[in-house]
Amino acid sequence: MTSDPPARRRPRAVAATTSDDAGFDDLLQILGEQLGRSTQGGDPRNGRKLKNVVLEYEAHHTAVHDMAGNAGYSLASNWFTQLLAQLAVANSITKSQLCVFLYVAGGQERGTGIAQYTQQEITDGLNKLAAQKGGKMITRSTVNRAIKALVGYKWVEQLGNGRVQLNVRLWFHGTSTAQHQVLEHLAVQHDHDPEAFPHGIGPEAHQEELDLGVAPYRDQRERRTG
Repeated sequence: MTSDPPARRRPRAVAATTSDDAGFDDLLQILGEQLGRSTQGGDPRNGRKLKNVVLEYEAHHTAVHDMAGNAGYSLASNWFTQLLAQLAVANSITKSQLCVFLYVAGGQERGTGIAQYTQQEITDGLNKLAAQKGGKMITRSTVNRAIKALVGYKWVEQLGNGRVQLNVRLWFHGTSTAQHQVLEHLAVQHDHDPEAFPHGIGPEAHQEELDLGVAPYRDQRERRTG
């Protein structure tokens, strides 16, 4: 009387998982078991059995940016950087407005779009090289006027207590996830108004020539006078 043949073991299914490592060891174990059985007795000359399977991965090397200085770097809108140049050539913004904005943009705290500067600190920071060379320096009153103009352009917002909120659609120091979190916070603060900060970017006279996703300046003028 012959005995029944041993039941064949079916491969185990590996449960789906969101982790890159979870279940991977089980997969290797199952693979090793299956390969071992398939080769057991498969070579009549020596009857060798597969003992182990090793997978090796090449290290993934990522390049990093090489930026001057030790303050990190920000991401800037290419459209806006060109706009800055156009406005400067056209004398549509003052030198002080341009300098104040760039100084604040370069000092924002990572992931927030906020720069912690009083007007006096901005003044002193802008005057650092001029003071060394004995040149003409910017005054605090000029910085104050420049900030008011930048608020009107919706490039910055004043938060009080020496805090300046940068328009993070123009310039941002941080990841895209952090930027979207800041944008959502600003949207809530402004009741999701599509023309409030940080949208409706000025100066207003250039909104027709440069497509900002808002009504052309000519149409706005006609609505006011028509």
